[in-house]
This record gives sequence, structure tokens and C-alpha cells, in this order.
Amino acid sequence: MNAQDFRIRTKTFALRVIRACEVLSESRVSRVIGHQLLRSGTSVGANYRAACRAKSRADFISKMGIVEEECDESIYWMELLVESGQINATRLAGLMTEANELLALVVASIKTAKAPRKSEIRNLQSAIRNS
Repeated sequence: MNAQDFRIRTKTFALRVIRACEVLSESRVSRVIGHQLLRSGTSVGANYRAACRAKSRADFISKMGIVEEECDESIYWMELLVESGQINATRLAGLMTEANELLALVVASIKTAKAPRKSEIRNLQSAIRNS
């Protein structure tokens, strides 16, 4: 998946979160948890866009860490909505699946970004041979 596809996917996720929050009841619990889900769910895409504009690999990794946290937090709020009986599990099943898939992609991306590049490995090997 390329960066543009992932931008679209995270934006679609945000729109789905918005729609899910709109159908919640007006109970105090639904409002509070729904607000938290709305904030974290829409932050996934916003923070991914920021990561795409990172100034360095370290900056990218840092910003993607925020995306990971927001995605995981979204899953947490959805679990609370379901487990507290505020919304039916089947109604959020697809959204939770998408959140878990996005989270897995973000974690994989961070791992890839943290891995040493082939040129770095060659330079290290060369330095070891020359020492």
C-alpha cells in the first residue's frame, strides 16, 4: 500500500468513526466515550498526514508512533462502547476490524523505518573490516 492509498484509508476510517459516533445515544456515558472515540479516530488520519511531511526518518518514526497510539486508543474506546452496552458489537465490528488492520500496518511501517538500511549495513561492515 502506498502513502496516498493509506491517506485515503485513514480518512475513510475517520469518516466511519464520525458516522458511528453520530448514532450513539445521548446518554452521558455515550457522549463522553463517543467524544473520546471521535477525537482519537479522526486523529489517526491527521497524524498520518503529518508523518508524511516528516523532516527525517526519526521524525517519521516519532509521528507514526502517535498514529499508532491514536489508532490503539480508538480500539479501546470502541471496546468500551460495546462492553458497556452503549452500542451493539455487530454495529462496530467492521470499524474495529479496520482499526486493527490500520494498527498492524502502522506498526509494520514503524518497524521498517527503524530497520537499518542496506547502505548503513554496508558502511558498518566496511568500517569493521577497516578497523
